[in-house]
Amino acid sequence: MVKPEPTRDQRLLIHNLVRRDPLTGLAEDVRKGLSAQPKRFLPKYFYDELGSQLFEAICLLPEYYLTRAENEILQRYSDEIAAAVKGQKTLLEMGSGSASKTRLLIEALLRSQDELLFMPVDISATALESSSRILLQSYPRLRIEAFAADYFAGLAELGKKPRRRTLALFLGSNISNFDTDEANRFLRAMRSVLHEGDALLLGADLKKDRTILEAAYNDALGVTSAFNLNVLARINRELGGTFDLHAFRHRAFYNEAAGRIEIYIESVVKQTVRISKLDLEVQFESGELIHTENSYKYDMAGIARLAEATGFSHSRTWFDSQERFSSNLLLAA
Repeated sequence: MVKPEPTRDQRLLIHNLVRRDPLTGLAEDVRKGLSAQPKRFLPKYFYDELGSQLFEAICLLPEYYLTRAENEILQRYSDEIAAAVKGQKTLLEMGSGSASKTRLLIEALLRSQDELLFMPVDISATALESSSRILLQSYPRLRIEAFAADYFAGLAELGKKPRRRTLALFLGSNISNFDTDEANRFLRAMRSVLHEGDALLLGADLKKDRTILEAAYNDALGVTSAFNLNVLARINRELGGTFDLHAFRHRAFYNEAAGRIEIYIESVVKQTVRISKLDLEVQFESGELIHTENSYKYDMAGIARLAEATGFSHSRTWFDSQERFSSNLLLAA
């Protein structure tokens, strides 16, 4: 297969490494997930256009403290974070999305150096181009080399690129979506592209009272429910599904023993759903669950263990004023 040509202008270079037809990937993963026991969907399929807008709305909800808490940390400590990595730096971000919080670190770095290269990685080439052009309008001394890719393909490409001292970002508690083995695998891959003296700023939500955690994923307005159920609407739209969204409901609860929020879609009646493009009929019992996502919560000991197991040393942690969220500086050991 011919490698896609990068999109480029004077200050922006975008490498589009997404080779697979997204609809093919969705079809294969939906067939596999609905044939499994228990049934499951992959959380990456939340983020179609509507799903992405719903997630932006979730971040504004009073119950969803995570975004505000991380913003508070970056607003208060961005200069300290930037200064914690010595020398002229390149900024690298995994899962950059709209890069709204990243602006605080871009501004801090540009206060201490004449120019900055920002290297974001995100699965959506459209989102990358949009956010990159907005950033370039705001910061004349910024250059961007972006990678439209999944995490591991992006890291493989980044490993080939010579860079200055690097501050890497994995914000928004995205590490929470990985189980222990997946988190270790991702951070080892991250460590493999960093050099001694480089660092990773890792956002991680913290273990806390069950009522606070469960409220964040069961908001009163039902936006999180709409976000979760939107995956059924997407299957209806893109794969010819017959899911009746009123016959399913959102469920999220804290599993204290496992240290995670577990998110499901529950069938409220016994029913059959057909997905025409898969030539598939799926039976659901009343009360049967489809697992859609986990969100792991951390304590300081867990973050230190994760760092040590993956080739980092846990250098320091910044908290929001209520100590709900942590931004952790992991040094490439």
